[in-house]
Amino acid sequence: MRAFLLVLGIALLAASVATALNGCPLGAVFRLGVPGLALTGAILLERGRYNPNSPNRPGPDWIATDESFADHESGEIVTVFYQPKTGERRYVSGASPQPEARSRGVR
Repeated sequence: MRAFLLVLGIALLAASVATALNGCPLGAVFRLGVPGLALTGAILLERGRYNPNSPNRPGPDWIATDESFADHESGEIVTVFYQPKTGERRYVSGASPQPEARSRGVR
């Protein structure tokens, strides 16, 4: 889906350039270019927001939650760890939850 949206965004940008070169009104150029730029930019910048999964378990003050899921890219099971002091969450590949996670009431 990501690749399809990126191709669509680039196609809209290319159509905008072609429209501008053919002397079409500026409104038509913007109607194609603005969504193309927004879509392409969002897809390219979206990866920077997410932290990659860590292969190492965080420190002892981190609590494993009951949350786990299969990473859609690697297929590995990812466990979510929570830092109560800061509220930060980390995603750790291949880690099994600590047994005390349920007893502390963290979900």
